[in-house]
Amino acid sequence: MEALDLARWQFGITTVYHFVLVPLTIGLSILVAIMQTAWVRTGKEKWLRLTKFYGKLLLINFALGVATGIVQEFQFGMNWSNYSRFVGDIFGAPLAMEALLAFFLESTFLGLWIFGWDKLPQKIHLLTVWLFAIGSTLSAYFIIAANSWMQHPVGADYNPETGRAEMNSIGAVLTNPTTLAAFPHVIATAFLVAGTFVAGIAVYWMVRKHREDAAHTDLPMYRTAARFGALVMLLAGAAVIYTGDTQGKLLAEQQPIKMAAAEGLMDTTTSAPFSLLAIGNLAGDDPSSVTHLIEIPGFTSFLFTGDWNAEIRGINQLQEEYADRYGATDAAGNEIQYRPNLLVTYWSFRLMIGLAAFSAALALTILWFTRKGSITTKPWMKALALISLPMPYLAASFGWIFTEMGRQPFVVAPNPDGVDMVMLLTQSGYSPNVSAGEVAFSLVVFTIVYAILGVFWFRLIQRYAVEGAPQVEQPTVDEDGSRPLSFAY
Repeated sequence: MEALDLARWQFGITTVYHFVLVPLTIGLSILVAIMQTAWVRTGKEKWLRLTKFYGKLLLINFALGVATGIVQEFQFGMNWSNYSRFVGDIFGAPLAMEALLAFFLESTFLGLWIFGWDKLPQKIHLLTVWLFAIGSTLSAYFIIAANSWMQHPVGADYNPETGRAEMNSIGAVLTNPTTLAAFPHVIATAFLVAGTFVAGIAVYWMVRKHREDAAHTDLPMYRTAARFGALVMLLAGAAVIYTGDTQGKLLAEQQPIKMAAAEGLMDTTTSAPFSLLAIGNLAGDDPSSVTHLIEIPGFTSFLFTGDWNAEIRGINQLQEEYADRYGATDAAGNEIQYRPNLLVTYWSFRLMIGLAAFSAALALTILWFTRKGSITTKPWMKALALISLPMPYLAASFGWIFTEMGRQPFVVAPNPDGVDMVMLLTQSGYSPNVSAGEVAFSLVVFTIVYAILGVFWFRLIQRYAVEGAPQVEQPTVDEDGSRPLSFAY
């Protein structure tokens, strides 16, 4: 395996692992803020206990997310120096804003929230958790703005003398239409992940407590959490569908070959169907062998354009268009294959949709079996809740795999309406002086470190989740200003 392939594997492994932690932090930070708001407004102890319970799980997830994110910057410098040089003038602005504004806001007010339970007035302490949640959301916006620029470059010119993209409008970069379409979709997904997390754990505890003692006083509290999480899942699921549809139609204009690959559509077709299953060589060696089974007539045309009878360009025709516009061969004289990996794009697109739909079904089940004040006691509900926990994580991860793999062979995809030279092939972004052995070594090290962190993350989440919501005392503000800051969970 060549150094470029190893570097791509390393980027994929580290990015997917980091992203698994991110949506839960974004979504759960806001849900915990809502729980604490409910406690401040009503004074009900159940909301304080739920805030402490899910807040503890949020802290574990946030800490591991920060640790895994640091490696991303390291590998950019090591494995992708040409890419870093090409995009450095653009990426510096949103990444600096993320670090100086969003992450500063996030980490500062998280610290005040942790240590301020008995130091800050109740409403000021509530404000800290909201500012932490806002910081997490802002952080996501700046990262998505940077990623969206790679999907659809705007606000930049290509300087042939330096061989770099140079920014001409930070406003255009931050208001990139790709960012404005992707950000709501990512935030809705984060709520879906967090809602499933809250509801799944609450249902587990509701069934378990009822089997121990049918009159246990904790049951109404867990029922409240389960219905709260299920309601978030339903609302987030509807938002995911709407924002995903908007984003898909925009991508069909900006990166038509990615969307054609999502359907495995080889030739231009009018009223293109959407296939639920395809057989043949989707790996790309023999695209003509691909046969679609179980099709929904016209649905691909509708997904891409809003018109059931619209014409959708196929991969073969788009390959010719891309070759005419962006070049048929690379610097070494090899033919450029503009078709992304069909196997990955085809199935990641379907797994993203299918696994997300699973969460909506779980939410409806929870709301039905807990209606009119009832407590669900069915053992299969506990198993279903636990099985459902990883589903939105997997759906979100497959969504990012589709987004990133579908952009290939570009690491900076060309803007069909912009300056064509603001683009970069993945093979051109690799560090020329890093050997395959060096990349393989760092790949093994990172994979081992991430595996260890993954075990710690799972064991900590599992340990504190199975302890259940803690018994609490109403916090009172300590007037002794000389007492050192402390916190305990």
